[in-house]
Formats: sequence, C-alpha cells, structure tokens
Amino acid sequence: MKLSRLLTYVLAVLLAIWILLPIYLIASQAFSTRTGIFTFPKPFVPATPTIETMEFFLGATGVLPAAGRSVTVALITIVFSLLIGAPAGYALARFNFPGRDLLRLVIVSTRAFPIVILSIPIAVAFIQLDINDNVFSLALMHCALALPFTVLVTSSVFSGVPKDLEEAAETLGCSPLQAFVRVVLPLALPGLAAATLFTFVLSWNEVFASVILTTRNRTLPALLLTQLDGSPINYRYAGGFFLLVPSMIFMLFIRKYLFTLWGRVSR
Repeated sequence: MKLSRLLTYVLAVLLAIWILLPIYLIASQAFSTRTGIFTFPKPFVPATPTIETMEFFLGATGVLPAAGRSVTVALITIVFSLLIGAPAGYALARFNFPGRDLLRLVIVSTRAFPIVILSIPIAVAFIQLDINDNVFSLALMHCALALPFTVLVTSSVFSGVPKDLEEAAETLGCSPLQAFVRVVLPLALPGLAAATLFTFVLSWNEVFASVILTTRNRTLPALLLTQLDGSPINYRYAGGFFLLVPSMIFMLFIRKYLFTLWGRVSR
C-alpha cells in the first residue's frame, strides 16, 4: 500500500514537471534580455530578469486590441455555450425520449468534421450574410466547436445529481424552475466550471477559424500566427507566455469548483 502510494506521488510529480517545465522555460525567456535569449548554455534562472521583452511585445502594433478581441470572443462563446449546452445536457440527463442515444452520438460525431473542411463554407456564408470579420461571428464559430463538449459534460453532471432531490424540493413547495436553481444548479457548478474552462481555453487558443474568418479584426493567436515568420525570437517567447497567462488566471478563479468536481476540498 505504501509503495503504491509512493508511486502515485512520483508519477504526480513527474506529470507536474512535464506540464510546468515548458511553461517555466517560456516564461524565463520572456523575461530575459535580448542578448540573454541567445546565450548558451542557458541558465535555469535568468541572471538579469527584465520586462523589456514583454514591453516590446505589448508595444507591437495591434497586440493589445487583438488581445481584447480574444477575451471578448471567449466570453461571448462561454455565454452562448452555457445557454445552449446546459439546457440540452439537462434534457439528455433528465428526460427519456426516443432517439436520445442517437442524439448523443450525433453530438459527438460533429467533432469528426475537421475545421479545415468547414471553415471555407462558413466563411462564404458569413460573407454573404455580411457578418464576417467581427467578434460576434467568430464567437458563433467557437461556440459551435465547444458545444459538443459542453452538452456531454453537463449531461454527465446533471445525471450525477439525484432526481429525488428535485422531487423532494417540489414537494416542499418549489416550482420545477426553483428546484433546479436552488438544488440542482449548486450541485452542478463543478461540472459547469469544467465546461466553462474548456470553452474559454478552446476559444482563446483557437487559431485556424480566426485566420479564415477575420482579416482586419484578428484575435491574438491569429495575429501572432500571421506575424510569426517575420518576428524576432524574443517577440515569439513573449507572445507564447502572454497566450498562457489568461488561461492560467481563469483556472485560478474557478479552481475551487474543479477541486469539488474531483472530490477534493479547496483550502
């Protein structure tokens, strides 16, 4: 028993190192001087940490507006995904209707279509509808990408909440909506937080649809991709680190719900 627990801890530490080491290396280079980036062998900790690389990146043309558009698109995507996906997941979890299993399969199969195939027809349709090259149309695309995961996750979460609790609340005077809001929703928050985190990360990091559907109003990943070939190495390190920060901050805000989902208590 002790040996198995020790192995578990060792594997957990190795997994943490595997995930955190690239993040640390990018961060260390993002806060190194331009000459320090090219030094070899590289020190594990920069000898003279500086913010000049990040200042150079943030001062580049279009970076801050693109970052603002990325955040806006991600927030709109979260709202749309939860407003559409959570009720659909609740219906799949609570109601037994013909074709329910087939509907689950259809929802999963939508992710089988590569975005490369879908992006061109969608771009043509958006141009014809005159809704291309704006944050709202891009959020619709990201919502379509995130919805299958949102529906399936929320369906599993609502299935884990006993229906007897809702029925007990209704017998005590709650309406079905009040029973959902007061009983089911608090118990489902960890799963909704996980779906929210996935949706935010997917929208923030998505680049292919952003490149196809935008030309002037690009999100930050799309802007960096178009500028990657002609940009200096310090710009790339700073851009990589800047792309990591919002996802990490967002995860810190909802971590207590994720810990509850994993059966842990946040302290």
